[in-house]
Amino acid sequence: MKPTFILLLGALSLPLWAQKPAPAAPTGLDALLQHPILPKDLFLTEVQGYCEPKVPRMPKVTTLDEWKAIENQTRRDVLDKIVFRGALAQQWRDAKTKVEWFDTLEGGEGYHIKKLRYEALPGLWIPALLYQPDKPAAKMPVYLAVNGHDGNGKAAPYKQIRCINLAKRGIASLNVEWLGMGQLRTDGFVHTRMNQLDLCGVSGLAPFYLAMSRALDVLLALPGADSSRVAVSGLSGGGWQTITISSLDPRVTLCNPVAGYSSFRTRAQFPTDLGDSEQTPNDLATVADYTHLTAMLGGRAALLTFNAKDNCCFASDHALQPLLDAAQPIFKLHGHPERLRSHENFDPGTHNYEIDNRQAFYRMIGDIFFANDASFNPTEIPCEKEVKEKAELDVPLPADNLDVHQLAVAAGKDLPRDAAKATREKLGEIVKYKTFTAAATKAGEETRDGTQAVFWKLRLSDTWTVPVVELTRGDAKSTTIVIADQGRKDAAKDIEGMLASGQRVLAMDPFAFGELTAGGRTYLHALMVATVGDRALGIEAGQIAAVSRWSAAQFGAKAAVQTIGPRSGLVALVAQAMEPKEVGELRPSEHLESLHGILLNNWTVADKPEMFCFGLLESFDVPQLKALAQKQD
Repeated sequence: MKPTFILLLGALSLPLWAQKPAPAAPTGLDALLQHPILPKDLFLTEVQGYCEPKVPRMPKVTTLDEWKAIENQTRRDVLDKIVFRGALAQQWRDAKTKVEWFDTLEGGEGYHIKKLRYEALPGLWIPALLYQPDKPAAKMPVYLAVNGHDGNGKAAPYKQIRCINLAKRGIASLNVEWLGMGQLRTDGFVHTRMNQLDLCGVSGLAPFYLAMSRALDVLLALPGADSSRVAVSGLSGGGWQTITISSLDPRVTLCNPVAGYSSFRTRAQFPTDLGDSEQTPNDLATVADYTHLTAMLGGRAALLTFNAKDNCCFASDHALQPLLDAAQPIFKLHGHPERLRSHENFDPGTHNYEIDNRQAFYRMIGDIFFANDASFNPTEIPCEKEVKEKAELDVPLPADNLDVHQLAVAAGKDLPRDAAKATREKLGEIVKYKTFTAAATKAGEETRDGTQAVFWKLRLSDTWTVPVVELTRGDAKSTTIVIADQGRKDAAKDIEGMLASGQRVLAMDPFAFGELTAGGRTYLHALMVATVGDRALGIEAGQIAAVSRWSAAQFGAKAAVQTIGPRSGLVALVAQAMEPKEVGELRPSEHLESLHGILLNNWTVADKPEMFCFGLLESFDVPQLKALAQKQD
């Protein structure tokens, strides 16, 4: 309580001229539009309840053969249907790994550092550092060091220390840069831009995966590399990389994800665990959960490390046990239950890969890779003086090195491909269109400055609840549904003109708009909807059509639809393209004339979650959507 008291005291001690006045309470139309209709956090409750049941459960198996058949099929499905979805992603997969070596840095006692870069896919180079023992064994273990959302990237001290310690123990360690971090920390590599590739029908996950698999190619091509001793480990996003590459690439024989992932079922219940775009890719949870990926480590070795007081994500108290529950039976079927281990960090217990977690990893390395070597010591070798500055570790990169945004712009250049196939059925398939029935409940009424408001809760197919404010001044001549990108609260200026002209206005907030949001984390919930096989765009369009049907039944005539902003404009256009007889005249404002504008404006899924519907631009642009909207069959 002491810090709070001090802060309050400081505020009270400010002179009157320095104190900011409290914001004025909204009045008139603004107050009516800002009036809350739904219970707080209903959006979170409904999206969690929608997603969690759709996440696949671990199958019940009794024999190893049963499990191996499931594992092999799951691995094929994840790679073919998710990671390398789209012809271009498959071309990237089939390209040859290119490596270019540069100068060698003096390390410390027993090792040196070689600079290199390798092509994750044609034109996209990854800088890396190889910590190589000065006297490697004839059969040398190898280790891939991945990292998470740390701007220092491969220069992060805790990562350098890990690589140095393993190199001093005779293990060649490849310290790679992650997309968007370190030397690749540029605007074009921001992770929420990978969904630009998704829009074009190309898996945005592919560059992330290829950056890891090509790194394994580099390690295993080293002279004397022991293919039976291949380790991967990393923190946070590096933990996600670890479980992803280790489960899907059997070349990895030991993995140690640190505070980097949890089951999708856990994520649905704990929003702190919702991860970036790459962690929640389109449709992954229609094929596998992270519990399946953990179980797929069976027959190899895994150390699951989580932190007890994690101040970021994946705290051990809720993230760890579901993974162990899923994997332990499979490790037993393989006859090596002891190869699945866990470590819970209490000091410092926050989001970290500091000495306690590192030494847990070294112990695992010793037990698995040096089982018969009594001289192996897992105690960390002090090497802080050998940690180098970021600039010293920089690797030359091509001036025209591609980034994710550039890849997406190139992928979208000639899209859509075949306008003749732009049918209503195809659109419904792409957006996963939902047809809802509406049951309306009046949630209150209020009159301000001559404007009458009725607050409605529309329950859609017993799944979603949509807030609608009905606004009138006197007898209404017609009805207009209004949807604004920033929510109904920001539509007062447009609505004022409609009311003045005698219109009834139905101001609604569909999924991920206005009252149906969760602050800056809204897009993460939209990603969860996409990973379980649906799309925010299809849900939102279906909600607009449902409100249109309800409006016609309630007020006796089809309503026009006024949109304010590119998001709402696209959603309403898809709704009309799917149900032209139900959705009335569109009156868009600030709308897109082409979906290519999404790429040209370099928007991200964090800003406009429904716009990055997988494969939409591959088959449709705005002209094709408008043509369907005008077709009444």
